[in-house]
Amino acid sequence: MTRTSDLPPAWDERTQLTTFLDYARDTARVKCAGVSAEDARKALLPGSPLMTLSGLINHLRWVEYYWFQVVFLGEEDRGPWTEEDPDREMRVAVDLPMEQLLDEYAAQSARYRELVDGNDLDSRAKRVRSDGRHVDLRWILLHLTEETARHNGHLDILREMLDGTTGD
Repeated sequence: MTRTSDLPPAWDERTQLTTFLDYARDTARVKCAGVSAEDARKALLPGSPLMTLSGLINHLRWVEYYWFQVVFLGEEDRGPWTEEDPDREMRVAVDLPMEQLLDEYAAQSARYRELVDGNDLDSRAKRVRSDGRHVDLRWILLHLTEETARHNGHLDILREMLDGTTGD
C-alpha cells in the first residue's frame, strides 16, 4: 500500500499528486478488506440509508469515472445514476459482491493512472462546468483526493461500527 509518510520517488508535482490519490484509493480498499458480505451491505446511520461500505466503494469508482471520462475526456455519461435516482451507484452496490467492487475499483484506478501519465497537468477538461469554465487535470486529481479522503472517514467509522476494525 502506498503511504503518504513514505518519501515519493520524485518531488515533481505529478508524482506528489498521484501518490496522494493512490494512498487515498489504497486506504479505501484496506478499510473494506475482509468484511463479510452481510456487513458490506449494512447501513448503520439512520439519516444515511445508502451509506454502506459497498455503496461508498461503488460511489468512489463512479466518481472517478465521471471526472476522468465524462468531464476530462468529454465522453457520454453512462453512469448508473438517473435524474430520478441520483445516488443509484450507492443503491445498486448492495447487490454486488464487495470483492467485485474492489477489483473493479482497482482496475479502473490503474487505467486512470495511465490516463494521468499520458496528459499534462494543465490539460483542460473537454466539458465545461456550469459557470462556463474548464477545470484542468491538476484540479481533477486534487478533487478526487479530497473526495476519496472524505469518504475514507465514512468507511473508517462504518467499519468500526460493524466489527470493531480500526486502522492506522
